[in-house]
Amino acid sequence: MIRGGDIGKGTVLLIKNAPYLVVEREFVNPGKGTAFARVKMKNLKDGSVLTQTIKTPDMVEDATVETVNGQYQYNDGENYVFMDTTTFDTINVPNSLNENLKYYLREGDEYQIVLFNEEAIDVKIPPKMIFTVAENEDYVKGDTVSGATKPIRTETGLTVRVPLFIKQDEKIMVNTETNEYVERINK
Repeated sequence: MIRGGDIGKGTVLLIKNAPYLVVEREFVNPGKGTAFARVKMKNLKDGSVLTQTIKTPDMVEDATVETVNGQYQYNDGENYVFMDTTTFDTINVPNSLNENLKYYLREGDEYQIVLFNEEAIDVKIPPKMIFTVAENEDYVKGDTVSGATKPIRTETGLTVRVPLFIKQDEKIMVNTETNEYVERINK
C-alpha cells in the first residue's frame, strides 16, 4: 500500500486487478480541504488511459512489478522472443502488446522487460537509439529552402523525417518517444 501523497511518475498501481503506470502526476493543495494528487495512468495490459484524483492521506494498492534484462532473439509471428540474460529462460512478449515495438527491436540488443505476475507486460525502449539509414531519396542541394526534410527508412523499417544532407548507410540518432531525428552520428 502507498499513500496518495507518495505517488510519483513511474509508480505502478494496482487498480481493479490491473497494473497501471503513472505517466503524469499533479499535486494540488487547495486553500480549503485536503490536498490531493491528480494522476493520469496507463494500463500496462491493454494500453487504456485512466485519470483519477487521490487524496493525499488515502492509501492505494501499489503493484509489484519485476524488471529483467532480456536479449531480443526474433519475432515468431505472435510474440517477440527474448532471452533472460541472467537465467537464459525464454520470455515471450505478445505482438499485440505494442504493434510499433518491431521498429525498435534489433536481434542481439538488450532491453528491460517489465513482468507482472511473471507475465511480460512491457518492454522499455531507450529514449534515444541509433539507427542506420536503409532507404533514402537523394535531393540536390538548393532544391528547397533551409530546414527542409525528407523521409527515410531505417534498417528496422521505422520511417523518420531527416535533413536533406543525410545519405544512405549513415547512422542517425532518433528520439524513440516522438520518432524525430536528433542528430547524425559520425563514427
